[in-house]
Amino acid sequence: MDNKQILTLLKVELQLRGFSKYTLRNYIKTSSDFLTHTNKLSENINNTDVKGFLTSLIAEKKASPSTVALARSAVLFLCNEILERNISKIKTPKIPQKLPIVASKTELDLLFNVLNTKSKLIVQIIYAAGLRVSEVVALKLEDFEFDENHGWVRDGKGGKDRMFIYPGKLSKEIQNYLRKKKIKSGFIFPGRNGEMMSTRNVQKIISTALQKIAITKKLSPHKLRHSFATHLLEAGNDVRIIQELLGHSNLQTTQIYTHVAKDMLKNVKSPLEK
Repeated sequence: MDNKQILTLLKVELQLRGFSKYTLRNYIKTSSDFLTHTNKLSENINNTDVKGFLTSLIAEKKASPSTVALARSAVLFLCNEILERNISKIKTPKIPQKLPIVASKTELDLLFNVLNTKSKLIVQIIYAAGLRVSEVVALKLEDFEFDENHGWVRDGKGGKDRMFIYPGKLSKEIQNYLRKKKIKSGFIFPGRNGEMMSTRNVQKIISTALQKIAITKKLSPHKLRHSFATHLLEAGNDVRIIQELLGHSNLQTTQIYTHVAKDMLKNVKSPLEK
C-alpha cells in the first residue's frame, strides 16, 4: 500500500470507532508526517522508526511532552491497528503536572461587567456550568429545562451526554435574552446565518474583554471551567459530584483541583497554633 491508501484506511477506522473530529484530524496529520519521515514500505516499519520520529519531534521541533505523547498515541494506533506491526514499549517524556489557573470571584465580576448581553451570557454559562467551549457553542434551546435550572450536554467528549446546572438568576437572564432575540429553537448562541458559533469566537470574546480590565491572568474558556470546579470544591462539594458535572471519565483527572482549592487550605490550622 502507498501512503495515501494507508491514510484512507486510518480515516475509515477512526470514523468507525467514533473518534472525535479533532482526534481524527490530529491522528491523520501525525501519521502522514510519520510515514513521510520513515520513507519505508509499511511492512518494514519497526520500533526504531517510531522512536526516530518521536525523537525528531523533541530534538528538531522542540515539541512539548504532551505533544510527543499525542504523537506517540497516533503513531502506535497507525502501526498496530492499521499496519498490524505489533509495536510496543515506546516511552516518551513524562508530562509535567501543572496546576490549573483559576480566576477569583472578583476577577470574574470584572470580566462579566465589560461584556455585552450575549457575550456575558456565554461566559457566565461556561463558568456556571463548567462547560467546555465546544459544548457551549453547541447548546440548543431544547437542551434546557428552565423550570429545573439544569440542562443537558448532548454528545459531549467521548460521545457522552451529561447534565449541567446553572443558577435561577442566570436562567431568567437567558430566557429574557431568548425572548428579545426571538429564538424559539436551535442554537441559543447562534453565529452567522443561525449556524453554530465557532469556538474561536468565544475565545476572542474573553481575550478582548481582558484587554479592558486590570487582570494579569491569561483567562480562557477552559480556565473558567477550572474555576467552576475549584470553586465548587472550595464550597465543600464532593469531588465525585464535580467529576460528574465536568464529564470526566477518570476521578484522577478531577482530583487535580484539590491542589488549587485555596480556601480549603486556608482553613487548615498550623500545628504551631496548638
